[in-house]
Amino acid sequence: MKITTIPIEEAVGLPLAHDLTLIDTENSYKGARFRRGQIITEEDLPLLRKMGRINLSIIDMEDDEIHEDEAALALAKSLCGEGLEITGPQEGRCRLVAKYPGIARFSSECVSKINKERNWSLATCPINSIVHSGKPVVSLRILPLVIKQPFLDQAIMDAEPVTVLPFLPQRVGLVTTGSEIKSGLVKDVFEERLKNKLRELGGSYQGQIICGDGTEEIQGAIRNMLETGVDIVICTGGMSVDADDRTPHAIMSSSDEVVFRGVPSQPGANLMLARKDRSWIIGAPACVVHDERTTLDRLLVTIFAGLVDKLEVSLWGIGGLCSHCKVCIFPECHFARLPVSFQ
Repeated sequence: MKITTIPIEEAVGLPLAHDLTLIDTENSYKGARFRRGQIITEEDLPLLRKMGRINLSIIDMEDDEIHEDEAALALAKSLCGEGLEITGPQEGRCRLVAKYPGIARFSSECVSKINKERNWSLATCPINSIVHSGKPVVSLRILPLVIKQPFLDQAIMDAEPVTVLPFLPQRVGLVTTGSEIKSGLVKDVFEERLKNKLRELGGSYQGQIICGDGTEEIQGAIRNMLETGVDIVICTGGMSVDADDRTPHAIMSSSDEVVFRGVPSQPGANLMLARKDRSWIIGAPACVVHDERTTLDRLLVTIFAGLVDKLEVSLWGIGGLCSHCKVCIFPECHFARLPVSFQ
């Protein structure tokens, strides 16, 4: 590559070799104000000076060199898997954005291999994190203005598809236990929190049944909720070891199978999961009322992703301090052991 630097006044009438970025702090803008191939005019000179541009570069590329935009797009195509679409290239950068809500799946080894070659900057969201439609999952850019063909070929060879595992459209009902709530002495505050969680996962809320602490009453509430056709029943309250805590027994007697009771993760160690026909019954500990992230979130992600059959609760201790997971829910959970593709 041969680069010739000329004053901006001499560049009038010539095409730009690369994008020129404008940073406007007053209007909170950062982006390509001038695009590659754009013909510079006399009217552009004041803005170019304001951008701090005194000279511009004219590039003469060799036969085995690839421009930054073409290189970024080529690698993006190799990384773009199911559930993602490419935006760009712009300023040598492409992004892979999610087509729908789900879990980001990719090979961390692939990312490391590509980034070892310092021509590239490949950044991803945390592995296994929840991603939303239209939001970036991967951002990649080439650092030099051009790259040699062999370096691009190697990056493409190392690339493995990044995918988004979609959430299943689950219908969820809530059974709230506790005589203090049924009598009106205490107001239930979990219903709104659950609705927010379901919006994040793409689920639908089907309603609430409030019942007392008796085993038969809880059983009846679970049965009535299941008869509405929900995919998941979440029971809150009475999940500890106190004398009045009868929810675990009610769940057990209402189900065909108890998948687990108790998990090595906190808050929410007394989490419980059971199955009734094709529906799930969850016993959620009291912490779900006041903690933003608990073991319930971890379990809901598993169910919505359709991965209960791959559930390994014994691994939940790794990254098991759920309340500390802010950006990525459970970055070191059992999902990390699964292959990128689940088909």
